[in-house]
Amino acid sequence: MGFSKDQLLDRLQELEIDYSKYEHPPVLTVEEQAKYVSSSEGALSKNLFLKDKKHRYYIVSAMVDTKVDMKVLSQRLGLGKGGIRMAPEEALGELLQVSLGCVTPFAVVNESARDVSLLLDQKFKNQTRCIFHPLSNDVSVSLNMLGLDKFLKSIGRDPVYVDLEANPVVGKDQAPDLAVYVPSNSVVVPEVSNKTSTIQNPPPKSVSADVKPVASAKPSKPAGKVKSIADNSAPSAYKNPEKFVEEIMDKTSALLLSETKGESVEALTETLRKRLTSDFTHLAIMYKNTAYAEGFYAGTRHQPKRL
Repeated sequence: MGFSKDQLLDRLQELEIDYSKYEHPPVLTVEEQAKYVSSSEGALSKNLFLKDKKHRYYIVSAMVDTKVDMKVLSQRLGLGKGGIRMAPEEALGELLQVSLGCVTPFAVVNESARDVSLLLDQKFKNQTRCIFHPLSNDVSVSLNMLGLDKFLKSIGRDPVYVDLEANPVVGKDQAPDLAVYVPSNSVVVPEVSNKTSTIQNPPPKSVSADVKPVASAKPSKPAGKVKSIADNSAPSAYKNPEKFVEEIMDKTSALLLSETKGESVEALTETLRKRLTSDFTHLAIMYKNTAYAEGFYAGTRHQPKRL
């Protein structure tokens, strides 16, 4: 069983995160949510649950007025123009353990979502407070982004804020700027139906449609080996061994503090091993990819003149 709404709210209280709670009837869209939660209480968000061709999953949480171009986002992740699409509905229950309309940044709290990448709109940082569903769409909570950051770090997640409206050049000499955030593991979810994919909390009708459908006519070309990190986008932790080790220790400490209540040493050791193996493998892969991409970048920028 995944986290419940009440368990999540209890977790926020344990972390001393200030939030306001608003109960309302279940809603499936931002437009419906806005009827019960005033914009004066915080900025509303739309949340996309996405999947790429290698069965890797992403949550993209954005302001309602942010225009997310799926083709551009796919290219920035190093997946080609049509490499990403809306995730199937069955993945909501299998991975996020939430129902339709309940996808928010809080959905990565469950162990089953450990390999789901979370990208946050950098516009959130300009807001005093933002509003999200706490795993259930019959409640909304308003909190500042420092509170959300604190929650994410408590579960071993480093908050990732990106400019979702940027359209940087991606090509032979310019690696995809968001590829470092592509999950390292594939997650295969059994297909139980042919239901169409869905957008969680889509924007109200007053907001122009900003998510372009993925074209299916032409398959994307296989990406080259070096596509993971642009020179300016790789987090410093993956360029600096000391910071890399520090991040590993931070993840270990955070998990240790959250799991020590009432567990024997043997049980705690096993829990740490299960919870951290994938995380550390992912960190190591990103560190390796960063080193490889840095070498590629240096090589393409500093080639000796031919005689």
